[in-house]
Amino acid sequence: MTENELSNIVIGEAIKVHSKLSPGLLESVYQACFVYKLIKTGFLIESQKPIPLVYEEVKLECGFRCDIVVENKLIIEIKAVEALNDIHLAQVLTYLKLTKVKLGLLMNFNVIRLKYGIKRVVNDL
Repeated sequence: MTENELSNIVIGEAIKVHSKLSPGLLESVYQACFVYKLIKTGFLIESQKPIPLVYEEVKLECGFRCDIVVENKLIIEIKAVEALNDIHLAQVLTYLKLTKVKLGLLMNFNVIRLKYGIKRVVNDL
């Protein structure tokens, strides 16, 4: 399955979660319910996956944590904020570059319709 096919399925599942929960909850609530929904689809899901980081001689076992990694092909960053900012996009792009994953989804669940809160972030796709 390609990254684009995978992202289409994942977005559909996110919309189902959002339509049941509505906006206004904490990011952790959306993440837990979304992970549960993705696990039910049978995908390989890693939640709060620690990613090591090496900078010159500095080696961090957990340089950062990805909210959700699907099939080692798609990184999902969950937000529940008033509006997405450039720094959120930069965060996902940095995660993609450091992990060499090609596609990320930045999802803000604090919107009336989830389709307005989803941004695709591409790294050499």
